[in-house]
Amino acid sequence: MKREVLAATLSARRHGLASALVRDLKIGTQAFVSDNETTGDLTIDFNIRQLVLHAISEDRPGRLPDPYGDIFVQVFNPPARLIVIGAVHITQALAPMAALAGYGVTVIDPRRAFATDQRFPGITLLNEWPDDGLEALKPDRRTAVVTLTHDPKLDDAALSVALKSQCFYVGSLGSRKTHQARLNRLKRMGFSDAELARIHGPVGLAIGALTPAEIAVSILGQITQVRRARPEPASAAA
Repeated sequence: MKREVLAATLSARRHGLASALVRDLKIGTQAFVSDNETTGDLTIDFNIRQLVLHAISEDRPGRLPDPYGDIFVQVFNPPARLIVIGAVHITQALAPMAALAGYGVTVIDPRRAFATDQRFPGITLLNEWPDDGLEALKPDRRTAVVTLTHDPKLDDAALSVALKSQCFYVGSLGSRKTHQARLNRLKRMGFSDAELARIHGPVGLAIGALTPAEIAVSILGQITQVRRARPEPASAAA
């Protein structure tokens, strides 16, 4: 591996950044590619970069499609993240399910009586106000955010940060009436209709879930659906 490519790859892995090592299998040139950087002796044009970024977002290493079949992409991604606002009963089911699915899970709740190691063994807990906790965690395009407290003071604070981030999924618990009231509050805070449309509310797939565990299944199912149903990358010819 070329020195500059190795240095960029190691730096990205140390900082938990999504990236890829791209190699031309025929001539041996290579490049490091991330959201903000491309370096190396392999020429990365617009189409190739879009395909590589798509492979990174989908966690799918392998050869690029023709006419770039000689180019192999090796993906280096940190675990996708799930940040849950509210250490409630649904979260007790959702957190371990998401961890089993490969997510790095963090639960944020300033109420210390709820967010305890006894209730959430092995799960990262932040006893902070949701907006402060989310801003510190810096949600990115590999992050899902779910609010479950049913308390506007907590959920709205989190949503105001999540909607300004690139997180791929935002979900919020509540009935249709509750969700409409939530949208009205956020609109008064200055969010546009397009921004508010990012919120999945009521959260979860419509599978008739009733119990906390069933609701957790519906939420993780919807997160998976959104994550895996991203559009194909655009090309210069489009």
